[in-house]
Amino acid sequence: MVRASLRESCKEPQLVTDGPTKLTKSTFDRLTAELEDLTTRGRVEIAQHIEAARALGDLSENGDYHAAKDSQGKMEARVRQLQAMLKHVEIVEADARSGVVEEGSIVTIRYVGDDEDDTQDYFVGSIEERQGDLAVVSPSSPLGAAVLGRRSGDTVDYQAPGGALKVEIVRIGS
Repeated sequence: MVRASLRESCKEPQLVTDGPTKLTKSTFDRLTAELEDLTTRGRVEIAQHIEAARALGDLSENGDYHAAKDSQGKMEARVRQLQAMLKHVEIVEADARSGVVEEGSIVTIRYVGDDEDDTQDYFVGSIEERQGDLAVVSPSSPLGAAVLGRRSGDTVDYQAPGGALKVEIVRIGS
């Protein structure tokens, strides 16, 4: 969970998390490589774009310069996000054979009261773990917290923003 106080919103945003970021080894490696690429090649390329745009003249009406500076800001925000995330990381690997929903699991659920064949697959973990079109559920979300530690066949209640819901865990994978 990330929080920033209103008083600090005018300053550089500071991220406060409730614990270590839990990632699979493959995601950790991918994010580490992304951070390395952004802080080396990415910064060099942005600097070259800014320098080329500066050479075009008047900066106040130079769209290329403003676009390059905007790209630089977005890239530096991603660098800070990755650094904060990777600073306190815990590597997790779900074991589908355990039969228990844990971080890194793919869980198939059915909302009780819906059609028997209407199921939904979710990845339980960080949004950075996204796998294709698979929906991601944070372990700290109401649904994520409700299914963690549960087994296939379990039915759990949880409080969603729209009211109380009940789901059945149909299948657990990884």
